[in-house]
Amino acid sequence: MNRTKQSCFTFTLDESQAEQLRDICERRGFEPYSVDYARYAFHGNGFNLVLYNSGKLVLQGKEAAEFVTFIIEPQITQVFSLGNENILHSEWFIPHAGLDESGKGDFFGPVVTACVIAGGDEVRALQKAGAKDSKAITSDRALLEIERKIRDIKSIVIEVMALSMTKYNELYERFGSNLNRLLGWMHACTLINALKRRYVADGLLDQFSKKPIVQGFIKRDFPDFNLRMQTKAESDPVVASASIIARAEYIRQIEKLSKTVDVCLPKGAGQPVIKVGRKIFEKEGTEGLSKYSKKHFKTFKEICGDSGEAISVDDPMKI
Repeated sequence: MNRTKQSCFTFTLDESQAEQLRDICERRGFEPYSVDYARYAFHGNGFNLVLYNSGKLVLQGKEAAEFVTFIIEPQITQVFSLGNENILHSEWFIPHAGLDESGKGDFFGPVVTACVIAGGDEVRALQKAGAKDSKAITSDRALLEIERKIRDIKSIVIEVMALSMTKYNELYERFGSNLNRLLGWMHACTLINALKRRYVADGLLDQFSKKPIVQGFIKRDFPDFNLRMQTKAESDPVVASASIIARAEYIRQIEKLSKTVDVCLPKGAGQPVIKVGRKIFEKEGTEGLSKYSKKHFKTFKEICGDSGEAISVDDPMKI
C-alpha cells in the first residue's frame, strides 16, 4: 500500500515512548481531548492521536502519514516500517564505533565519555531499544530504562569513562586548562579500550572541536582507524546509544555525589546550581566545593572567588 494514501496507523509504545510522545504533542500545541480507556488523546494538524491504557497508539486522518514518517518512526519507535533507513542511511548498519559525552555543561558532576561498537542487526536492536539523542529524552527514568535495554544487547561493545571530581579538576589543569584536549583524551581512552575488545575500521564522533584531537591520541595504537566527526551525530543510532550510555552514567555519578554531600545536586549551571553551591561552600569551603564541581566554570568563581594556574602536559597519555 502506498504510504501517502494510508490514513490509519497503529503502534505499541512502552512507558518511555509514551511519555516522549506526550511531550512532543504538548510542545506542538496539539489540543487534548477525552477518549474512554485512553491514557491521552490529541487533535493534531490534520489527524487525531489516541494512546490507550494498553499502550496501543492509534493515529487517524489525512495528515497522519506525515506525522508517522517524520515523528513517530524516527523519534519514537526508531523502527522504519518501509525499511527506508537501509537505503537512506546504509552507513548506520556497517559495523562502526559511536562516541559521545555527557556532563560537559553541568557544573556539578564529572564529564563522562562513552563508546559503543555495533553493526547490522545490532543497530536494529539499538533502534528497537529506543536509541536516540539523549537530549531528546525528557526524563531520567526513561533514559535509564532505554540504557538498560541497550546494555541487554550482549553482542555490542560498551566502554565508559567517568573521572572523580578531584581527578577531573587535576587533569583539567594538567591539560593546560584546555577542556577540549581533556575531553579528546577521554574519548580516546574509551575508543582504544573498545577497539581492543572488537576492532572495526571506522567510527563517528559527535563533533566538539574542529581540530582532530581524538585522532591524535589514538594514532599510536590504531594508526589506520578512520574517525569521522560530525555535528548532531546522534542521528546515528550507535552514536545515540553512546549518548544515552554517557548520560546514564552521569546521572548515577551525580546521584552518588548527592548522597556524599547530603543534598540533591542540580544539573546544569543556572541559579539552582549557584544556590546549592553556596550552601556547600559555606559548609566545606573551596576545597569541599571542588569535590563535587568543575573548578574551571565561572560559576565556581562566582560562588567562592577561587581560581587556579594551569600546568602543561607533554604526554597526556602517560597520565
